Amino acid sequence: MLLGLLSACAGISGGQPQQQALVDRATLTVQEIATGQNNGDFNNLLRRSRAAMICPRVFRAGFIFGGEGGACVLVARDGAGSWSSPAFYTMGSGSFGLQIGVQDAQIVMIVLTDRGLNALLNNQFKVGADASVAVAQYGGGIEGSTTANVGADIVAFARASGLFAGLTIEGSILTSRPEANRSYYGNTAGARQIVVDMAAHNPGADPLRAALMHYGTRQAP
Repeated sequence: MLLGLLSACAGISGGQPQQQALVDRATLTVQEIATGQNNGDFNNLLRRSRAAMICPRVFRAGFIFGGEGGACVLVARDGAGSWSSPAFYTMGSGSFGLQIGVQDAQIVMIVLTDRGLNALLNNQFKVGADASVAVAQYGGGIEGSTTANVGADIVAFARASGLFAGLTIEGSILTSRPEANRSYYGNTAGARQIVVDMAAHNPGADPLRAALMHYGTRQAP
């Protein structure tokens, strides 16, 4: 029930206006993380990236039982450096333990390898469950911060605020949302067709693609 409430709060259902609002928030998230704490590491890794999973608002709440939820978009780029339009995902998890608090976070997972991208393109990906995909969590409110040169497939950055001492994405489940893709593009293109084949495009995503191109090709001022 808690995860259902979190999903509702995150606004992960509805038609194209909701999807466009998510894409717009994803654009702001990229800009804010790229110009904030650890922005040099973020921009350096974004230049090397194969893809990025952007979660503009991951809301976490807990009192003994805990959980988190949010809506995300996945974008990838081709060999020439052009970014795709986004495919839509949800992030969710549940936990049990002595915990209390509320936390709101922006998360960007920079995908550095094809192995990491292929894992995310599966219908459902659980962070930390696939031993072949290494995920590093880097500062900015994420627990267990590590250096950026760990050879990880995915490196996660976050801006977090709230009463929890830290934020972890370990155990979070990322699930593709084909109904949101259909609403946004007006066709049945799947996540792989959107982000790898670049077979679908919505001009509403152009500001997000431009922001990724800007911060992923040169050091932001």
